[in-house]
Amino acid sequence: MTLLRDAHDVLLLDLDGTVYAGKNPIPGAVEALSGGNEKQYFVTNNASRAPSDVAEHLRELGFDTSAEFVVTSSEAAARVLAGKLEPGSRVLVVGTDALAAEIHKVGLRPVRSADDEPVAVVQGHSVDTGWPILAEAVLAVRSGALWVATNIDATLPTERGLVLGNGSMVAAVRNATGVEPLVAGKPAAPIMRDAVERSGARSALVVGDRLDTDIAGANEAALPSLLVLTGVSTAPELLRAAEHLRPTHIGPDLGVLNQEESVSTVGRKDGWTIGIEDRILSVRFDGAAEVDAFQGLLAVLDIAWSGAEFVDLRFDGEGLADLRSLLAC
Repeated sequence: MTLLRDAHDVLLLDLDGTVYAGKNPIPGAVEALSGGNEKQYFVTNNASRAPSDVAEHLRELGFDTSAEFVVTSSEAAARVLAGKLEPGSRVLVVGTDALAAEIHKVGLRPVRSADDEPVAVVQGHSVDTGWPILAEAVLAVRSGALWVATNIDATLPTERGLVLGNGSMVAAVRNATGVEPLVAGKPAAPIMRDAVERSGARSALVVGDRLDTDIAGANEAALPSLLVLTGVSTAPELLRAAEHLRPTHIGPDLGVLNQEESVSTVGRKDGWTIGIEDRILSVRFDGAAEVDAFQGLLAVLDIAWSGAEFVDLRFDGEGLADLRSLLAC
């Protein structure tokens, strides 16, 4: 029996919504990630903190890691800019001092005002971002500065729920300038290329909670993926997911890494009968074992992703309350 984690030499793990939510670890995440032989790299779109600060936070929560195993979108954005600008070029920073430090590390000069005549703007998440710095970014972009966003996540998971993400702030600058930024973080390729190169992965597995960033990024990089339903994306979203948003594996949480590969793979499952008739997707369980709602979900997705159209779901028989609830959330 091959466990899912044992089939890969590197796990490329998202942070927010996957291993923690704000200041709290996702229940069971520390235990799920312990004891494996694979390398674990934490790949985050959140550009607000330095890799060393991210690693310290992870260790405080009980994860065994260090800064060398953290890959941030701020690092990816800095490398994108370094590849396009002359050394010493001024870059207007919309974000934290940690983002500014990454710009400095690659030989560029971080500034905070459009009056400094920056040739580029880099925008990353900061809880302190407000109208004054966004106005500086708009002035610079409208004057022709190259604009790079660390990421465009519309929301950010916290212990209190979803709040504004960097993408919502990026949208304000986009709306005021009519310009589309280059993107360094997931789902764009730069951050995944950085992670694979730094890890030396031969068979990496991307693990995350968002279809539009983690899973789309994995597919963009032609890497297998695992979606965990502990963060942003939900089972109903999976039903209608376009092909470029479909994960290789799906699990309720990171514990699925310690189960056999087939447990988290979309496909036919013993005891489940799924079909589409008159554009109604019907679900029935006639197996002898106890109903497993997640196995039912994987069987449903096997048909839902087949290309046949359906407009509603029908649950036939008893014992399907958990699956009905999962698909209605």
